[in-house]
Amino acid sequence: MSANIIRGGIAAFILMATTSMVIAHGDVVPQPVNTEALPDVGEEWLTENPYREAKVGHDVWLKAVEIGASGFNQNCARCHGLGAVSGGLAPDLRFLEAEEYGDEWFVERFRHGYTQDGTTKMPAFGDILGQKAAWAIRTYVETRPEDGALDAHAKRLHEIRDELGSGKVTDTGALKKELETIAIEVKTASGAPVADSVTYEAARILSDTPESWKRAAEVLTVGLSATQ
Repeated sequence: MSANIIRGGIAAFILMATTSMVIAHGDVVPQPVNTEALPDVGEEWLTENPYREAKVGHDVWLKAVEIGASGFNQNCARCHGLGAVSGGLAPDLRFLEAEEYGDEWFVERFRHGYTQDGTTKMPAFGDILGQKAAWAIRTYVETRPEDGALDAHAKRLHEIRDELGSGKVTDTGALKKELETIAIEVKTASGAPVADSVTYEAARILSDTPESWKRAAEVLTVGLSATQ
């Protein structure tokens, strides 16, 4: 494995993490992922993520993130951590570069799994879940924010959350624009241009209806709690 596959020396971490796993990935029973809403990518496995926003547009990219989040939580979170934040048991996939060389490492491991000393550390998901699911999960993982990405905005986000939760919003448009501005500043660990952060999600949800205020407040509450 080439060291330039993963930014910041993460390749060395992967080697250590896969050696020290206590719970084998092989214990996971793959769960199906519904990818009907995504464009077909052909039968031959690609080496570069086809669902990035620059290639397929915003709506398809967003759908890939949504489907990938579900697929990751069902099949990957047990070992790789909720929100793709690894607790050290398995590699932190957020640090795979959002470039072709990161894609190659990801899809190779996804397709064929990983075995060490006769023990399956990770099952082969390729034939079971398929290529569309693989790239949807990859799209979700690469959009995850880096550690501490919301720290600089935490105070203001709490204030916005409280205003939304009070049900007394005076200017929804201004709050939505502010959330969108903050979302642009949130960095990914992979170098992908857009982070699918709770700020980004809250901005998407927010409209002039009180129900959307409540939902956006809940999203911010969960997200801010996770960063503490």
